[in-house]
Amino acid sequence: MTRISKVGRLAGILALTAAFTLGACSSTDTATDDTSAAVSSSASGPWTFTDDTGKTVELDAQPTNIAAFADYAAGLLSYGVTPTAIFGRMDVATDERFSEYDISNTAIVGNSYGEIDLEALAASDPDIIVTGIYPTDREGTLDLEGPLYAFADREQQDQLEKIAPIVAIEIGGSGADVTQSFNKLATALGASEDRIAEARTEYDAAVTALTETAGSSDLEVTQMYADASGIYLVKPADEPETAHYTELGVTYTNLNPDGDYYWDIYTWENAADMMTGDVLLLSEEGMQADELAEQATFADHPALTAGQTHEWGVAAFDYHSQAEQMTRLTDILKESKKVTS
Repeated sequence: MTRISKVGRLAGILALTAAFTLGACSSTDTATDDTSAAVSSSASGPWTFTDDTGKTVELDAQPTNIAAFADYAAGLLSYGVTPTAIFGRMDVATDERFSEYDISNTAIVGNSYGEIDLEALAASDPDIIVTGIYPTDREGTLDLEGPLYAFADREQQDQLEKIAPIVAIEIGGSGADVTQSFNKLATALGASEDRIAEARTEYDAAVTALTETAGSSDLEVTQMYADASGIYLVKPADEPETAHYTELGVTYTNLNPDGDYYWDIYTWENAADMMTGDVLLLSEEGMQADELAEQATFADHPALTAGQTHEWGVAAFDYHSQAEQMTRLTDILKESKKVTS
């Protein structure tokens, strides 16, 4: 089962998306905040943007009505850009990522992966639709024939493209590339450079804190999604967020680094094979601790019995959201103890 099909059908999963670099360690210092490449725009003139698929969108003016998948809508909001429509893979009204923003005037046109009310979205009169695209393999191959992330199928995508042009951010490869791609788009859509710079300061401080904490920690973190079929263990080098945090010193469970792309998959019968982590980060869209405790082959997991389990959501691709994500992981590492040998 590929990462794309699993994410699409099982609710996006952890993210575990997200990912970023830059900041205070040498492996991430190569990134800059250059937002000029791939975009030519002004508030009063023609607008041109080339997305991560190589598609160039040309409009008469900078987009003001923006429809966006929830993962990217949250990032835009953090930079002061309010979408006119949001579609998500879970109930947007209860999505904690939007709790600090006013979206009372934003149309919610989808609350489940691939289910988008096309009529309601069209009624929001978007100038542009924002979503993402995940590579299909470790080499970074992009499937440009299949649907982009968040869409049910190519037919739905074709219908959306009749409403407004679609731009996609690649969620793969270097975390620095992901962050820079998002920043370029946010700037092109009107985000203040001062606002981004302020968030970068918050982000850099979180990078420093996580680096220092991870460097003095001997804990192993297991990041996973679980459902009735078994456990999907994220491959840290293949998920941009975990790849970045690994660069900062976090140790993730990585039992089969050269195996299939993105996931190590375990049925409940062989779930004991991956019981190596001291901390469990559980996708918010999968089983949580109480449900895991009901699985006979997992009930005695050391981290589970020690209470070192944490619901883990998808962070947006902006500095502020990633700073919050890193700060939370820093706190988790500080309050946890070694429970595996």
